[in-house]
Amino acid sequence: MTSYSTSLQHFRVPQRLRLRCRRRPSRDAVGELAANSTSQEAEAGRLEARVEEREGGYWVLKEKFRAGINLQEKVKLEKDPMSLVYEDDGIRKLAATPLEEIEASKSGKDDIDVRLKWLGLFHRRKHQYGRFMMRLKLPNGVTTSEQTRYLASVIQSYGEDGCADITTRQNWQIRGVQLADVPSILDGLTAVGLTSLQSGMDNVRNPVGNPLAGIDPLEIVDTRPYASLLSSFVTANSKGNLSLTNLPRKWNVCVVGSHDLYEHPHINDLAYIPAENYGRFGFNLLVGGFFSPKRCAEAVPLDAWIPADDVIPLCKAVLEAYRDLGSRGNRQKTRMMWLINELGIEAFRTEVEKRMPTGSLERASPGDLVMKQWERRDYLGVHPQKQLGFSFVGLHVPVGRVQAVDMFELARIADAYGSGELRLTVEQNILIPNVENSRLSALLEEPLLKKRFSPGPSILMKGLVACTGSQFCGQAIIETKARALRMTEEVEKLVAVAQPVRMHWTGCPNSCGQVQVADIGFMGCLTRNADGKVCEGVDVYLGGRIGSDSHLGELYKKGVPCDELVPVVVEILVEKFGAVPKVREEDHEAIPCDAKYLYKI
Repeated sequence: MTSYSTSLQHFRVPQRLRLRCRRRPSRDAVGELAANSTSQEAEAGRLEARVEEREGGYWVLKEKFRAGINLQEKVKLEKDPMSLVYEDDGIRKLAATPLEEIEASKSGKDDIDVRLKWLGLFHRRKHQYGRFMMRLKLPNGVTTSEQTRYLASVIQSYGEDGCADITTRQNWQIRGVQLADVPSILDGLTAVGLTSLQSGMDNVRNPVGNPLAGIDPLEIVDTRPYASLLSSFVTANSKGNLSLTNLPRKWNVCVVGSHDLYEHPHINDLAYIPAENYGRFGFNLLVGGFFSPKRCAEAVPLDAWIPADDVIPLCKAVLEAYRDLGSRGNRQKTRMMWLINELGIEAFRTEVEKRMPTGSLERASPGDLVMKQWERRDYLGVHPQKQLGFSFVGLHVPVGRVQAVDMFELARIADAYGSGELRLTVEQNILIPNVENSRLSALLEEPLLKKRFSPGPSILMKGLVACTGSQFCGQAIIETKARALRMTEEVEKLVAVAQPVRMHWTGCPNSCGQVQVADIGFMGCLTRNADGKVCEGVDVYLGGRIGSDSHLGELYKKGVPCDELVPVVVEILVEKFGAVPKVREEDHEAIPCDAKYLYKI
């Protein structure tokens, strides 16, 4: 019997038309046959790979698919971004060229504004001209004191222009970098076991895992080996994986290791969910979760299970299906979920299955190991590890912003009290693991924990997340970090909150601050105040959930001026979260100490 791929089953010629018949086919039968033939051709054409491998290992968009492509695809066609890595003295030559000379040509301008993102470098043209943000790869958010000291030394050298942020993907971003210093910084990263390669633009972002991996008494699986394998595969051991550097858009991946779902699987393009299948450990799969200005979507089941040994082959198959078939037109419609919606989940699954080494993919297992009814645990503060006599300490980092002095202190503390290891979380906080219980009291008396990074922040502060905002980001419409801190402190003066409330800020609709997963989310916009003047404002979102009952929040109120936001938030907290108004004397207005520290004022 002829074998047909699942994606083509619908387009097979009906049985009654394939039977031999002495009579001449009717006009209707001929028409149906022609229509099905056309459909088969159209389907086959849609499933033709849009890219091809060229000399040197580069993957290039085929000539026949170049009509209507977006600007970024044109930049990639004019010059492959990875040439800055692979060509002789690519980045070194660019770094040695004066910025004014680079800016004199379109190609040079594209190098610093677009192609350098493949090296993790983002030019801050709008707010810090000539300065770059550098994003790293930090699988599972695990880093060392040595790495932290090195990054601190880099930002320290830039004085007031240098700082670092913890991102919502368990990662470091350092700021203030100058192009001339990039080659030496890259060498320094290599020396301490770090890389920034393939961390921006149309690449796979930092693999996220359980921040408590290997130390949580209740963990399902240690996600660190899987996250590290994924990062090594994606970057070819930090040398650059050319087969994966020309995706249609960015792509996020996580490996779930706990019932708490700290990894936020529902907003990742690919999420590995622990599951057993006839006594074998492996993962069920979710695909397609993403945020964008025009659309947000939760990940959907792929209806597939893989054994643990197939984590990399499966990742490769999904990425190649996306690379080969994804749209490269309107950038707002190029994330992987758009492809899934276009093909249908079953046809997309078939394309992934074709690209597996065995050409097969098992259906999802009913043996999901993640408990459906589970109250998400708070990791801030002191908590016992699975290792007897040891604990980890979760520190709150206000909106994820750190200075060089903070990083030096964190490295010292990790060495003095722990094992020299630090862990970053998607909520922009830091964990210090492997602290002997006998050393906990001394650790908790450290000035850094008393004055800056508290293990016991207030109930509203502990759930506060904020993107970079307009202080550094050219796409942000409003300032976020200092404003988030000021507003939260003011709200805490007005109401008492008994339950955790997660508040997220994002400066623009790109939603790097992930406002749709927050209890209360604030998305930057321009609006008008009571006097009719244009001002900075926010669209307010409510109802986002994380954990076992995760779902995305919805728009609650549009265009609230930032200066009028406090009473709106107070009202929401009272009506939706059971907050109780406080009776207080009028406080004088002042920038809180944490907000001052963001700007060193």
